[in-house]
Amino acid sequence: MKTFRIAIVGAGVWGDTHAAIYREHPMVDPVAICDKNEERARALAEKYGLSKVYTDVDDMLRDGEFEAVSIVTPDHLHADIAVKCAAAGKHMLIEKPLATTREDVFRIVDAVKAAGVRAMVDLHNRWSPPFAEAHRLIENGELGVLQNAYFRLNDIKWVATDMLPWAAKSSILWFLGSHSFDTLQWLFQDRVKRVYTVSNRGVLDALNVPTEDVFLTTLEFEKGGVAQMENGWITPNANPCVNDIKCNLCGDKAMIAIDASNHNLIQFYSDDKVTVPDIIVRNQIHGRVKGFAYESIRSFVDKLASGEPFVVSLEDAARTSLAILAIMESAKTRMPVEIDYGSLA
Repeated sequence: MKTFRIAIVGAGVWGDTHAAIYREHPMVDPVAICDKNEERARALAEKYGLSKVYTDVDDMLRDGEFEAVSIVTPDHLHADIAVKCAAAGKHMLIEKPLATTREDVFRIVDAVKAAGVRAMVDLHNRWSPPFAEAHRLIENGELGVLQNAYFRLNDIKWVATDMLPWAAKSSILWFLGSHSFDTLQWLFQDRVKRVYTVSNRGVLDALNVPTEDVFLTTLEFEKGGVAQMENGWITPNANPCVNDIKCNLCGDKAMIAIDASNHNLIQFYSDDKVTVPDIIVRNQIHGRVKGFAYESIRSFVDKLASGEPFVVSLEDAARTSLAILAIMESAKTRMPVEIDYGSLA
Protein backbone atom coordinates (compact mmCIF):
# COMPACT_ATOMS: atom_id res chain seq x y z
CA MET A 1 0.00 0.00 0.00
CA LYS A 2 1.49 3.32 -1.08
CA THR A 3 1.94 5.90 1.65
CA PHE A 4 1.82 9.60 0.82
CA ARG A 5 3.88 12.00 2.87
CA ILE A 6 1.83 15.17 3.30
CA ALA A 7 2.71 18.64 4.58
CA ILE A 8 0.13 21.08 5.91
CA VAL A 9 0.25 24.85 5.43
CA GLY A 10 -1.87 26.59 8.07
CA ALA A 11 -2.09 25.56 11.73
CA GLY A 12 -5.51 26.98 12.49
CA VAL A 13 -8.78 25.17 13.24
CA TRP A 14 -8.98 23.46 9.87
CA GLY A 15 -5.25 22.71 9.73
CA ASP A 16 -5.83 20.79 12.95
CA THR A 17 -8.67 18.96 11.18
CA HIS A 18 -6.44 17.91 8.29
CA ALA A 19 -3.75 16.72 10.68
CA ALA A 20 -6.25 14.63 12.66
CA ILE A 21 -7.49 12.87 9.55
CA TYR A 22 -4.05 12.28 8.10
CA ARG A 23 -2.86 10.77 11.36
CA GLU A 24 -5.69 8.22 11.11
CA HIS A 25 -5.42 7.45 7.39
CA PRO A 26 -3.46 4.24 6.63
CA MET A 27 -2.02 5.70 3.42
CA VAL A 28 -0.78 9.00 4.88
CA ASP A 29 2.33 9.99 6.77
CA PRO A 30 1.81 13.61 7.90
CA VAL A 31 5.34 14.93 8.10
CA ALA A 32 5.35 18.74 8.30
CA ILE A 33 3.42 21.83 9.33
CA CYS A 34 4.06 25.38 8.14
CA ASP A 35 2.59 28.49 9.76
CA LYS A 36 3.90 32.01 10.27
CA ASN A 37 2.99 31.61 13.93
CA GLU A 38 5.76 29.25 15.04
CA GLU A 39 4.27 28.65 18.49
CA ARG A 40 0.98 27.54 16.97
CA ALA A 41 2.75 25.37 14.40
CA ARG A 42 4.86 23.64 17.07
CA ALA A 43 1.78 22.99 19.21
CA LEU A 44 0.04 21.27 16.28
CA ALA A 45 3.20 19.31 15.43
CA GLU A 46 3.46 18.05 18.98
CA LYS A 47 -0.24 17.15 19.10
CA TYR A 48 -0.10 15.00 15.96
CA GLY A 49 3.51 13.87 15.86
CA LEU A 50 4.64 15.91 12.85
CA SER A 51 8.41 15.81 12.58
CA LYS A 52 9.12 19.16 10.90
CA VAL A 53 7.95 22.70 11.60
CA TYR A 54 8.34 25.64 9.22
CA THR A 55 7.36 29.29 9.26
CA ASP A 56 8.06 29.85 5.55
CA VAL A 57 6.59 27.91 2.60
CA ASP A 58 9.74 28.38 0.52
CA ASP A 59 11.83 26.71 3.22
CA MET A 60 9.34 23.85 3.44
CA LEU A 61 9.41 23.29 -0.33
CA ARG A 62 13.21 23.43 -0.47
CA ASP A 63 13.34 20.49 1.93
CA GLY A 64 10.54 18.87 -0.05
CA GLU A 65 10.44 15.45 1.62
CA PHE A 66 6.75 14.93 0.84
CA GLU A 67 4.48 14.29 -2.14
CA ALA A 68 1.42 16.40 -1.33
CA VAL A 69 0.38 19.56 0.50
CA SER A 70 -2.80 20.63 2.27
CA ILE A 71 -3.27 24.39 1.90
CA VAL A 72 -5.37 25.49 4.87
CA THR A 73 -4.67 29.22 5.05
CA PRO A 74 -7.17 32.10 4.95
CA ASP A 75 -8.82 32.07 1.52
CA HIS A 76 -7.13 35.19 0.13
CA LEU A 77 -3.68 33.59 0.67
CA HIS A 78 -4.16 30.41 -1.36
CA ALA A 79 -2.83 31.44 -4.75
CA ASP A 80 0.87 32.16 -4.16
CA ILE A 81 1.23 29.03 -2.05
CA ALA A 82 -0.57 26.83 -4.59
CA VAL A 83 1.51 28.11 -7.51
CA LYS A 84 4.74 27.45 -5.59
CA CYS A 85 3.59 23.96 -4.59
CA ALA A 86 2.65 23.12 -8.18
CA ALA A 87 6.04 24.32 -9.44
CA ALA A 88 7.68 22.07 -6.82
CA GLY A 89 5.73 19.08 -8.17
CA LYS A 90 3.42 18.66 -5.19
CA HIS A 91 -0.17 17.43 -5.37
CA MET A 92 -2.57 19.66 -3.44
CA LEU A 93 -5.73 19.71 -1.41
CA ILE A 94 -6.78 23.36 -1.22
CA GLU A 95 -9.39 24.53 1.22
CA LYS A 96 -12.29 26.35 -0.40
CA PRO A 97 -12.44 28.63 -2.22
CA LEU A 98 -9.77 27.96 -4.83
CA ALA A 99 -8.92 31.68 -4.98
CA THR A 100 -10.56 35.06 -4.50
CA THR A 101 -9.50 36.93 -7.66
CA ARG A 102 -9.93 36.05 -11.30
CA GLU A 103 -6.19 36.35 -11.92
CA ASP A 104 -5.41 33.95 -9.07
CA VAL A 105 -7.98 31.39 -10.25
CA PHE A 106 -6.27 31.08 -13.61
CA ARG A 107 -2.77 31.30 -12.11
CA ILE A 108 -3.50 28.18 -10.07
CA VAL A 109 -5.26 26.29 -12.89
CA ASP A 110 -2.42 27.06 -15.31
CA ALA A 111 0.28 26.15 -12.76
CA VAL A 112 -1.35 22.81 -11.97
CA LYS A 113 -1.68 21.93 -15.65
CA ALA A 114 1.88 23.01 -16.46
CA ALA A 115 3.35 20.96 -13.61
CA GLY A 116 1.26 17.86 -14.27
CA VAL A 117 0.24 17.60 -10.61
CA ARG A 118 -3.23 16.91 -9.22
CA ALA A 119 -5.30 19.36 -7.18
CA MET A 120 -8.64 19.20 -5.42
CA VAL A 121 -10.56 21.91 -3.59
CA ASP A 122 -12.30 20.92 -0.35
CA LEU A 123 -15.90 21.75 -1.30
CA HIS A 124 -17.06 19.14 1.16
CA ASN A 125 -20.83 19.54 0.89
CA ARG A 126 -20.72 16.93 -1.89
CA TRP A 127 -20.08 14.41 0.92
CA SER A 128 -23.02 15.57 3.07
CA PRO A 129 -25.35 12.55 3.41
CA PRO A 130 -28.64 14.33 2.53
CA PHE A 131 -27.09 16.16 -0.43
CA ALA A 132 -25.30 13.05 -1.66
CA GLU A 133 -28.62 11.18 -1.53
CA ALA A 134 -30.33 14.04 -3.38
CA HIS A 135 -27.67 13.81 -6.07
CA ARG A 136 -28.22 10.06 -6.37
CA LEU A 137 -31.99 10.52 -6.76
CA ILE A 138 -31.50 13.23 -9.38
CA GLU A 139 -29.00 11.11 -11.33
CA ASN A 140 -31.47 8.19 -11.25
CA GLY A 141 -34.17 10.40 -12.78
CA GLU A 142 -36.44 10.37 -9.72
CA LEU A 143 -37.05 14.13 -9.90
CA GLY A 144 -37.26 14.28 -13.67
CA VAL A 145 -35.77 17.52 -14.97
CA LEU A 146 -34.72 19.80 -12.12
CA GLN A 147 -36.60 23.09 -12.47
CA ASN A 148 -35.86 25.22 -9.44
CA ALA A 149 -34.18 25.19 -6.04
CA TYR A 150 -33.73 27.20 -2.86
CA PHE A 151 -30.62 26.78 -0.73
CA ARG A 152 -30.08 28.60 2.58
CA LEU A 153 -26.66 28.23 4.20
CA ASN A 154 -26.08 30.72 7.00
CA ASP A 155 -23.83 31.02 10.06
CA ILE A 156 -24.25 32.54 13.49
CA LYS A 157 -22.51 35.85 14.24
CA TRP A 158 -19.81 34.13 16.32
CA VAL A 159 -18.20 32.75 13.15
CA ALA A 160 -17.45 36.26 11.87
CA THR A 161 -16.74 37.91 15.23
CA ASP A 162 -14.74 35.18 17.00
CA MET A 163 -14.01 32.07 14.96
CA LEU A 164 -12.37 33.77 11.94
CA PRO A 165 -9.90 36.52 12.83
CA TRP A 166 -9.69 37.33 9.10
CA ALA A 167 -13.48 37.57 8.44
CA ALA A 168 -13.23 41.27 7.54
CA LYS A 169 -10.81 40.34 4.72
CA SER A 170 -13.23 37.76 3.37
CA SER A 171 -16.94 37.39 2.73
CA ILE A 172 -19.70 34.99 3.66
CA LEU A 173 -19.78 34.24 -0.07
CA TRP A 174 -16.26 32.80 0.09
CA PHE A 175 -16.85 31.09 3.41
CA LEU A 176 -20.29 29.53 2.77
CA GLY A 177 -21.44 30.75 -0.64
CA SER A 178 -18.76 28.67 -2.33
CA HIS A 179 -20.29 25.54 -0.78
CA SER A 180 -23.77 26.65 -1.82
CA PHE A 181 -22.86 27.41 -5.40
CA ASP A 182 -20.81 24.26 -5.88
CA THR A 183 -23.61 22.10 -4.46
CA LEU A 184 -26.20 23.65 -6.75
CA GLN A 185 -24.11 23.30 -9.92
CA TRP A 186 -23.41 19.69 -8.91
CA LEU A 187 -27.10 18.90 -8.31
CA PHE A 188 -28.34 20.65 -11.47
CA GLN A 189 -25.49 19.05 -13.45
CA ASP A 190 -25.33 22.31 -15.35
CA ARG A 191 -23.42 25.57 -15.48
CA VAL A 192 -24.80 28.87 -14.22
CA LYS A 193 -24.82 31.51 -16.93
CA ARG A 194 -26.16 34.57 -15.09
CA VAL A 195 -26.49 35.80 -11.49
CA TYR A 196 -28.47 38.56 -9.87
CA THR A 197 -27.69 39.50 -6.27
CA VAL A 198 -28.74 41.90 -3.54
CA SER A 199 -26.97 42.29 -0.21
CA ASN A 200 -27.04 44.33 2.94
CA ARG A 201 -24.69 45.19 5.78
CA GLY A 202 -24.62 46.99 9.12
CA VAL A 203 -24.93 44.33 11.81
CA LEU A 204 -21.34 43.11 11.54
CA ASP A 205 -20.08 46.63 10.87
CA ALA A 206 -21.45 47.57 14.30
CA LEU A 207 -19.53 44.63 15.78
CA ASN A 208 -16.26 45.89 14.24
CA VAL A 209 -16.22 43.31 11.46
CA PRO A 210 -16.53 45.41 8.28
CA THR A 211 -18.12 43.01 5.82
CA GLU A 212 -21.53 42.35 4.28
CA ASP A 213 -24.13 40.58 6.43
CA VAL A 214 -26.29 38.76 3.87
CA PHE A 215 -26.42 37.99 0.15
CA LEU A 216 -29.52 36.79 -1.73
CA THR A 217 -28.67 35.50 -5.18
CA THR A 218 -30.69 34.23 -8.12
CA LEU A 219 -28.88 31.76 -10.37
CA GLU A 220 -29.90 31.10 -13.97
CA PHE A 221 -28.62 27.83 -15.43
CA GLU A 222 -27.79 27.28 -19.08
CA LYS A 223 -30.50 24.61 -19.51
CA GLY A 224 -33.23 26.80 -17.99
CA GLY A 225 -33.23 25.88 -14.30
CA VAL A 226 -33.28 28.61 -11.66
CA ALA A 227 -32.16 28.66 -8.03
CA GLN A 228 -32.18 31.04 -5.10
CA MET A 229 -29.14 31.07 -2.82
CA GLU A 230 -29.09 32.72 0.63
CA ASN A 231 -25.84 33.26 2.52
CA GLY A 232 -25.42 35.29 5.70
CA TRP A 233 -23.59 35.26 9.02
CA ILE A 234 -25.83 37.27 11.30
CA THR A 235 -27.99 34.42 12.64
CA PRO A 236 -28.28 34.95 16.44
CA ASN A 237 -25.65 33.16 18.47
CA ALA A 238 -28.34 31.35 20.46
CA ASN A 239 -29.34 29.37 17.37
CA PRO A 240 -28.91 25.70 18.36
CA CYS A 241 -26.62 25.06 15.37
CA VAL A 242 -23.70 27.13 14.09
CA ASN A 243 -25.03 26.51 10.57
CA ASP A 244 -28.57 27.03 9.34
CA ILE A 245 -28.95 24.72 6.31
CA LYS A 246 -32.17 24.30 4.34
CA CYS A 247 -32.65 23.21 0.74
CA ASN A 248 -35.60 22.48 -1.56
CA LEU A 249 -35.16 20.95 -5.01
CA CYS A 250 -38.13 20.73 -7.38
CA GLY A 251 -38.19 18.73 -10.59
CA ASP A 252 -41.00 18.14 -13.07
CA LYS A 253 -41.71 14.74 -11.42
CA ALA A 254 -40.88 15.12 -7.72
CA MET A 255 -39.38 17.32 -4.99
CA ILE A 256 -36.73 16.97 -2.27
CA ALA A 257 -36.74 18.93 1.00
CA ILE A 258 -33.58 19.00 3.15
CA ASP A 259 -33.16 20.34 6.68
CA ALA A 260 -29.54 19.59 7.57
CA SER A 261 -29.27 21.83 10.63
CA ASN A 262 -32.12 20.70 12.87
CA HIS A 263 -31.81 16.96 12.32
CA ASN A 264 -33.87 16.07 15.44
CA LEU A 265 -31.68 13.08 16.22
CA ILE A 266 -30.21 14.48 19.42
CA GLN A 267 -30.66 17.67 21.45
CA PHE A 268 -28.92 18.87 24.61
CA TYR A 269 -30.80 20.91 27.21
CA SER A 270 -29.41 22.70 30.26
CA ASP A 271 -30.60 25.57 32.43
CA ASP A 272 -28.64 27.92 30.18
CA LYS A 273 -28.96 26.68 26.62
CA VAL A 274 -30.31 24.31 24.03
CA THR A 275 -27.86 22.83 21.51
CA VAL A 276 -28.01 20.29 18.71
CA PRO A 277 -24.76 18.29 18.88
CA ASP A 278 -23.00 17.94 15.55
CA ILE A 279 -23.26 14.32 14.45
CA ILE A 280 -23.14 15.02 10.72
CA VAL A 281 -20.41 17.52 9.81
CA ARG A 282 -17.52 17.08 12.27
CA ASN A 283 -18.16 14.45 14.90
CA GLN A 284 -16.23 11.67 16.59
CA ILE A 285 -17.13 8.06 17.34
CA HIS A 286 -14.91 6.22 19.83
CA GLY A 287 -12.18 8.78 19.32
CA ARG A 288 -12.17 8.64 15.52
CA VAL A 289 -13.27 11.51 13.27
CA LYS A 290 -16.36 10.60 11.24
CA GLY A 291 -18.27 13.64 9.90
CA PHE A 292 -18.70 14.37 6.19
CA ALA A 293 -16.32 17.34 6.37
CA TYR A 294 -13.66 14.75 7.16
CA GLU A 295 -14.72 12.39 4.37
CA SER A 296 -13.77 14.89 1.68
CA ILE A 297 -10.20 15.02 3.00
CA ARG A 298 -10.03 11.22 3.17
CA SER A 299 -11.37 11.09 -0.39
CA PHE A 300 -8.50 13.30 -1.58
CA VAL A 301 -6.02 10.69 -0.38
CA ASP A 302 -8.06 7.76 -1.70
CA LYS A 303 -8.35 9.24 -5.19
CA LEU A 304 -4.71 10.32 -5.17
CA ALA A 305 -3.78 6.69 -4.50
CA SER A 306 -6.21 5.13 -6.99
CA GLY A 307 -5.65 7.63 -9.78
CA GLU A 308 -9.42 8.12 -10.13
CA PRO A 309 -10.81 11.62 -10.76
CA PHE A 310 -11.43 13.71 -7.65
CA VAL A 311 -15.09 14.10 -6.67
CA VAL A 312 -14.59 17.86 -7.03
CA SER A 313 -12.74 18.70 -10.22
CA LEU A 314 -10.34 21.64 -10.30
CA GLU A 315 -12.44 23.11 -13.14
CA ASP A 316 -15.63 22.99 -11.05
CA ALA A 317 -13.85 24.69 -8.16
CA ALA A 318 -12.50 27.36 -10.53
CA ARG A 319 -15.99 27.99 -11.94
CA THR A 320 -17.29 28.39 -8.40
CA SER A 321 -14.75 31.11 -7.62
CA LEU A 322 -15.48 32.91 -10.90
CA ALA A 323 -19.20 32.74 -10.12
CA ILE A 324 -18.70 34.18 -6.62
CA LEU A 325 -16.82 37.10 -8.17
CA ALA A 326 -19.77 37.69 -10.53
CA ILE A 327 -22.16 37.54 -7.56
CA MET A 328 -20.11 40.18 -5.74
CA GLU A 329 -20.17 42.40 -8.83
CA SER A 330 -23.93 42.01 -9.11
CA ALA A 331 -24.38 42.92 -5.44
CA LYS A 332 -22.47 46.16 -6.02
CA THR A 333 -24.24 47.15 -9.24
CA ARG A 334 -27.69 45.71 -8.37
CA MET A 335 -27.74 44.40 -11.92
CA PRO A 336 -27.65 40.89 -13.46
CA VAL A 337 -24.13 39.73 -14.36
CA GLU A 338 -23.12 37.13 -16.92
CA ILE A 339 -20.41 34.78 -15.62
CA ASP A 340 -17.25 34.86 -17.72
CA TYR A 341 -15.66 31.43 -17.41
CA GLY A 342 -12.89 32.25 -19.87
CA SER A 343 -11.01 29.15 -20.94
CA LEU A 344 -13.17 27.05 -18.56
CA ALA A 345 -16.30 27.67 -20.65
